[in-house]
Amino acid sequence: MGRRPHVLVVPFPAQGHVMPLMKLSHRLVSRGIKVTFVTTEFIKAQFMAASPEKCEESDRIHLVSVPDGLEPGDDQNDLIKLIKTIPRIMEGHLEDIIRKINKSDDEQISCVIVDTTIGWALDVPVKMGIKRATYYPSPPAFLALNLKIPKLIEDGIINNNGKTYYGNLCCYRGTNKKNEMALSLSLTNNHAVKVSNWVLCNSFYELDPLLHDLIPNLLPIGPLLSSNRLEQPSGSFWPEDSTCLSWLNKQPARSVIYVAFGSIAIFNQHQFDELALGLELVGLTFLWVVRSDHAVYPDGFRDRVAHHGKIVKWVPQQKVLAHPSIACFFTHCGWNSIMDGLSMGVPFIGWPYFSDHFYIKRCICDVWKVGLGLDPEEDGIVSRHQIKSKVENLLHDEGIRVNVLKMKEIARQAVSDGGSSSKNLQEFIKEIMTL
Repeated sequence: MGRRPHVLVVPFPAQGHVMPLMKLSHRLVSRGIKVTFVTTEFIKAQFMAASPEKCEESDRIHLVSVPDGLEPGDDQNDLIKLIKTIPRIMEGHLEDIIRKINKSDDEQISCVIVDTTIGWALDVPVKMGIKRATYYPSPPAFLALNLKIPKLIEDGIINNNGKTYYGNLCCYRGTNKKNEMALSLSLTNNHAVKVSNWVLCNSFYELDPLLHDLIPNLLPIGPLLSSNRLEQPSGSFWPEDSTCLSWLNKQPARSVIYVAFGSIAIFNQHQFDELALGLELVGLTFLWVVRSDHAVYPDGFRDRVAHHGKIVKWVPQQKVLAHPSIACFFTHCGWNSIMDGLSMGVPFIGWPYFSDHFYIKRCICDVWKVGLGLDPEEDGIVSRHQIKSKVENLLHDEGIRVNVLKMKEIARQAVSDGGSSSKNLQEFIKEIMTL
């Protein structure tokens, strides 16, 4: 074999960022490209614990770990702290990794792919004269908005804290601290796009054609779906409970409510109780992903739903959503979950948690019309009665069902031979091959 192109992939260390870039990495290696995948030490340990048999190093994809700057006992899900600590630690390590590979490996780094969330890391390949791509982990429309933030600041429409001068939050919902973090990330995204040769995203052109002209060098290459090859690591931080698939096999078609809120979203006890009691009130079979071992359920709940509810810690989501027994998807509106659901033609109950989730919920409900949304009531809680009502309305709405099946077909065509995303990925790989 001659010299292969060698790509360094650097995700932000969170589940929703790592998984799509792992999926992209598998596509690259399937086309003969060598990949070095950079994770933090904590995440590599989670990979190994989740699926050790799939994480053995090979000559095509190589896991390299670096410190994340957090102290022992720090919360690895504290995104604000991670965003602050990683730049102090990773940049030097990244340069060392590239220099070491280029010194000892005949297949030197041809291109570096970096998550926009850590767009400052692109300064390393810029300095070293290496081609660069950035991967945006959210809807491209949100990136188009982020690219306008510097102009909004320059024109005095928003201030440096991310607020309008009328006191309203500009783009995001949350505390001032979270809003300032979001503004900082938008500026990082701007930098990433500015210094990159390509901007990759987990979307497809047909989802919003007008965006293509708003983002320089944009290449939608999604939906990024998992490979069926069992030996490939999925990028999951937790072991996937495959017993849910055999359980789903026993359920009638379109009879199961799938409930999963990603890797970060959490509920207070009052809201957790209302969700549990809402699922019980609906009375339909449900599959509920609850990450915590320490969840406290309402008294008697587990016994009352034992015959029609299955509660697990983590699942192979794409396979679950593809199962014919799934009727709808309760989701936090994370972008990866939305791409999974659209690809499988499953209607949504949208329950946004933070940041872009609120925008995505509007797309689900008002733009694509593929689902219904939940809204907190005056006390800030989504009630069990609203949950029951929305599920019943969704399952009786044939218009939503028709729309989501149309979207499924468009998504599948995009990644099929000759489709828009397939062509974009081929273009990207062809250019890497010539470096």
